[in-house]
Amino acid sequence: MNKIFVFLFALCYLLTSCDEVKEGDRLIYVKPAEVSRAVLIEDFTGQRCINCPNAADEITRLQEEYGEDKVIAVGIHGGALAVYSNAKVKGLRTALGDEYNTYWNVETWPTGMVDRQGQPVTHDRWSSLVRSEIEKTSPVTLSARSWYDEATNSLFVDTDVFSSETNNCKLQVWLTEDGIVAPQQMPDGSMNQEYVHNHVLRAAVNGIWGEDISLKEGEKSTFRHSITLHDEWEVENLSFVVFVYNDNGVIQVSKSSKQN
Repeated sequence: MNKIFVFLFALCYLLTSCDEVKEGDRLIYVKPAEVSRAVLIEDFTGQRCINCPNAADEITRLQEEYGEDKVIAVGIHGGALAVYSNAKVKGLRTALGDEYNTYWNVETWPTGMVDRQGQPVTHDRWSSLVRSEIEKTSPVTLSARSWYDEATNSLFVDTDVFSSETNNCKLQVWLTEDGIVAPQQMPDGSMNQEYVHNHVLRAAVNGIWGEDISLKEGEKSTFRHSITLHDEWEVENLSFVVFVYNDNGVIQVSKSSKQN
């Protein structure tokens, strides 16, 4: 009988002791921290735009100052000073570029948007806008991994999206190309037939305005996209630019080049 009493007493003590957890020893949910921000420049440009090379030089300068992973540019060829390809000229203008020019009401070139804050502005204002945006933090972390499938002549990209807050927004996946040699009118009025165009927008992989996504605080989502390549595109020079945005602008952006 005494043994039973002692056992019951010990059991009660053990159970009640488990409830007496010190405040500092309890598991407490910690909200994920916001992260540093990369900045997207949408550069509205054209091959017959004499000042557009100056805007391209400004992008290069900003990337040298902050890093190419922090300042990500996309050259959007469209509108009156852009050139379609024909039998005589290698043009970079696309219907997609025209669509974006029309939507953002672009009527002078070069202009551009930094993280879609406000309307397109001239390139002399990009520096201050980039500095302002890059000093902010972002609730979203983006990580993109891309690879080429030779059998189908397709590029694939997996995008991991992690958010420190619940948010309904959009994911945009663009394909860009560097190192395109094509004519460009220069600031002195001459036509440079060997001009090298970089970060040229080639395609909107998941639609003109991307796709709706729902992010939950503390959770990671992964999205896969692919595109079949055109014959004139050089696979080694292609990159995916992926970004998350909402009505207030671009939340985060990342760039991924092809991996073997």
